[in-house]
Amino acid sequence: MEVIGADGVYVGTVDRFEGKRIKLAKHDSAGSHAGHHHYIDVGLVAAVEGNTVRLSANANVAITFEEEKSGRPAFD
Repeated sequence: MEVIGADGVYVGTVDRFEGKRIKLAKHDSAGSHAGHHHYIDVGLVAAVEGNTVRLSANANVAITFEEEKSGRPAFD
């Protein structure tokens, strides 16, 4: 499934759901976080439509809420 921000911008691809978080596929990570899974809290999910998860936040904002497995925010 693709994860799309409220602005229609691609955020990533769902690897799987873990508890109350969406685990994004490693290949979607960039920069210093390349090769790591990142997580987005399901509280940001506005809707699931077919094969698309739509977020309530714009992509650039949702990315700032991404977390690594440790639960810490993932900042560059």
